[in-house]
Amino acid sequence: MTELAQGARFAAENLACIRGERPVFSGLDFTLESGGALLLHGPNGSGKSSLLRILAGFLQPVDGRLTWNGAALGEAPEAHRERLHYVGHLDAVKPTLTVAENLRFWARSRGHPQAADDALARLGLDALADVPGRFLSAGQRRRAALARLFATPAPLWLLDEPTVTLDAEATARLEGIVRAHRAAGGMVVVATHTEIGLEEATRIDMGEHSVSVEAAVGASADDSPGDADDEPW
Repeated sequence: MTELAQGARFAAENLACIRGERPVFSGLDFTLESGGALLLHGPNGSGKSSLLRILAGFLQPVDGRLTWNGAALGEAPEAHRERLHYVGHLDAVKPTLTVAENLRFWARSRGHPQAADDALARLGLDALADVPGRFLSAGQRRRAALARLFATPAPLWLLDEPTVTLDAEATARLEGIVRAHRAAGGMVVVATHTEIGLEEATRIDMGEHSVSVEAAVGASADDSPGDADDEPW
């Protein structure tokens, strides 16, 4: 894996989120540098997925700011999209396409069609290359979705419950892939209910940033971002 984003700095200052009229979290700060990792914990509804969507630029926070190397993300949103891979709850595997065809589609969408075969090998999907998506098990679909991380180099990986439906072998493989990404200078943010091997990761307990409904009195639906698709494509 090539070097990625050496010396980069991704930071959040006083982020707050409201979905509909419901406050989700506020006062959230972090700094993530090359090779770093954030691990998001918290119960359902604590804002883990919402935070990932904000970090990806799919949602806008109601307060606070995000910066990359000191520059606000809003100054160059397309550049930010190009520097990240987001894997949400939806696997986005097209059922009529084979595993290889799905990966080639993702790789072409990022301008690196030659990366598909490498992605198959990294996630142990070689034997499933010609199998249509509709015949995959839940764990196989998840591995196929995670294979998009190799569609093209991207310094920032945002992963929402990446180990759901994965067996122990596939989880260990993913941990090794994330470890190599970080060693090359990449960054990763993982939201999870379960333990995953992320050495020296900064842990954020989303429950510590939750806000009460009373704290958001006066906030209207116009203040809140709308829903966004789990996948950018």
